[in-house]
Amino acid sequence: MITIVLTYRNRDLNSVETCLNSLKAQTNSGFEVVFVDYGSQNRYKVQLNTLVQSYNFVKLLRFETEQQLWCKSKAINMVLKQTDTPYFFVGDVDMIYHPNFIETLDSLKQSKEVVYFQVGFLGEEESRISKEFDAYKLSFKSNAEATGMTLFNTKILKSINGYDEFYHGWGAEDTDVHMRLNNAGYNVSFYTDSILMLHQWHPKHYREVNDLTPFHSSLEQINHQYLELSKETKRVKANENFNWGVYRELDYLALKSVDLNFKLTNKEAEIKAFISNVLLTLTGKVLTVAITHDVNYNSIKQKTKKLLGKKTVSFLTMQIINNILLECIVNNLRTNAYILQYNSNNQTIHFTIKL
Repeated sequence: MITIVLTYRNRDLNSVETCLNSLKAQTNSGFEVVFVDYGSQNRYKVQLNTLVQSYNFVKLLRFETEQQLWCKSKAINMVLKQTDTPYFFVGDVDMIYHPNFIETLDSLKQSKEVVYFQVGFLGEEESRISKEFDAYKLSFKSNAEATGMTLFNTKILKSINGYDEFYHGWGAEDTDVHMRLNNAGYNVSFYTDSILMLHQWHPKHYREVNDLTPFHSSLEQINHQYLELSKETKRVKANENFNWGVYRELDYLALKSVDLNFKLTNKEAEIKAFISNVLLTLTGKVLTVAITHDVNYNSIKQKTKKLLGKKTVSFLTMQIINNILLECIVNNLRTNAYILQYNSNNQTIHFTIKL
């Protein structure tokens, strides 16, 4: 038996339906699908729940992480931690799977420790047409650097603590897990004998002007440098200081009952003192924080003092404060339930966390 995990947040449901239909048409039924909705908005959540009920091989898991950074690693690990099937495949909801896909996985699983697959990419028009798998015209194929679609021996993947939950946002977590498996002495093979997956075209997802979903302006760069350092240090195990693959539902419910309220301004000293003396020291409390601009921020008085070379108060932009808080979460509090909203229009931050 093979467990297939598909991770999802706010994506086109037509593509999801096409994906699930291709799995429904498999010649080998020795698999289960765990579909992880990692914090979709309500308009997607309700429709998704209705859709997956049509597929008896799909188990839907919903995690209330809408106002958190996207973390594919955590979404995967929360399934991996509970998986007892011997093989584990990390897929994608944008794929169309060949009818013999599971049959091929079944034939590879005994001889391959870890294997990932070449993917055929469809153009926009081709993606809108329903065809037999082999009738699709490919725009291009992925190369060995595209490490996403992977079949694992479950015990082997668990032995390195799964995917590294440092990675938030998009990218690098797939390459990281392959690198650590290589470092542990396992063979990672790239399968190119035939195309078993087709990637459906979709528009790139850019943030809307009024989007309040957490976003770090340089997170992809940090992820890349983190990966490069992991290569140099030849790391094997991830998440060694954290209880990986954990979702505590009661902690998310607790966010509705606040113990402590803080009102801060964008003074650098206030923000850094709060992080050091509250955020990183308190335990067992739910706290909420509202951050606004200080009345003296960008004031004529402050600007004049600066021009005269006099001592001034140091302020941070709201974007920088947002980034600092998110980095603190990723580095120290990534298993905690939290909600963070940075409103760039009115320049405010509202943050609630269960410590």
